[in-house]
Amino acid sequence: MQVFNTHGAHQHTNVIHHHCSGKENRRVHRRMASCTTTKLRAATASDAETSSSRSGAPSTSFLRPHLLKLAPYTPIEPFEVLSQRFGRKPEDIIKLDANENPYGPPEEVRRALAEMPFPHVYPDPETRRLRGALAAMNDIPMEHLLVGCGADELIDLLMRCVLEPGDAILDCPPTFTMYAFDADVNNARTITIPRLEGFKVDIEGIRQAVAEHKPKAVFLTSPNNPDGSVMSEEEVRAVLELPVLVVLDEAYIEFSSEPSKIKWVQQYDNLVVLRTFSKSAALAGLRVGYGAFPLGMVEYLWRAKQPYNVSVAAEVAGCAALSNVEYMHNVRELLVSERENMMAQLKAIPYLEPYPSHANFILAKVVGRDAKDVKDKLAKEHGIMVRHYAKKELSGYVRISVGKPEHTSAIINALKAMA
Repeated sequence: MQVFNTHGAHQHTNVIHHHCSGKENRRVHRRMASCTTTKLRAATASDAETSSSRSGAPSTSFLRPHLLKLAPYTPIEPFEVLSQRFGRKPEDIIKLDANENPYGPPEEVRRALAEMPFPHVYPDPETRRLRGALAAMNDIPMEHLLVGCGADELIDLLMRCVLEPGDAILDCPPTFTMYAFDADVNNARTITIPRLEGFKVDIEGIRQAVAEHKPKAVFLTSPNNPDGSVMSEEEVRAVLELPVLVVLDEAYIEFSSEPSKIKWVQQYDNLVVLRTFSKSAALAGLRVGYGAFPLGMVEYLWRAKQPYNVSVAAEVAGCAALSNVEYMHNVRELLVSERENMMAQLKAIPYLEPYPSHANFILAKVVGRDAKDVKDKLAKEHGIMVRHYAKKELSGYVRISVGKPEHTSAIINALKAMA
């Protein structure tokens, strides 16, 4: 991992006024900007060396030692970056790599954002309007609910409140990699219980690991990312019987026929259920997630969370989305239908073996060729983005998000052309 030291540098630049055409003026400004950037880099490097020699210690010495070994998380890139990389207009790129909702949010969201009355005022630290709407939708008292800047924030908040350095969590890979990443950030240990054939959770393996390692929490995802498998009610209850905090991530539950377990937090003191607006409500760019917690725990999470963690825009958008649940239901039906259509067509590709999914994506094993090469060719030759993982257990797979029918046609045609 590279750690960059950045120090402010005072750069005095003489501004030269030229009487010339607009085109010449732009060339001059570009040259000046390039020159200034080069000088700033040199000054920054020199300043860093001087600062280090003055203090007698490099800036990295002030960091917690375990962070120097932290592997960076690899996020998905937005349209603007992909457009520059592949030389295509954003509208000519088909983005099937991040499980985003291609239909976008209901019109009420755009309207509410345009008419926001108080963007200049700090947001409600308790997100009361949104929590009230979520409580009504999920039929659960709002006292159990906490909203975050995406469910990712709540995962990190939970770990900061639950884990001491050296404590352990249980992880069931392949799964959402943020659990292990956040454990590393918080200097906790991650004990892995690999999934069984067909990505089934190893309940007996979890039971043995809890007895042997005494972890603080186990993270479960249903439907699971990246394969879309679900846990049965019996499996979830079996884990809840163990002396461990169970964090059930239901980011994709809307696309499944399996009912949510969110109301179970009223019965189990060792259960947390996480949900998101990123998928079914199509608010991935606004970062809105929420969790249901036991009452005894949530009081202390309120004390530890950042006071203004959810922006005014995010809460306004979340409330507006919930005002048109019918729209979200219709979009859900469209995506589930298209998932089945794409599954049938992927099965006809000779070098792919797709897995059944209860989410808005399909994981496919690539047979007889390199999976990363398939991903790269789709991007470079066809402008179609899919997800490939560098991790050993998933290196031979690609994950394809469900899009609109025209997106399915495009990727199927591209995959056939590569056969």
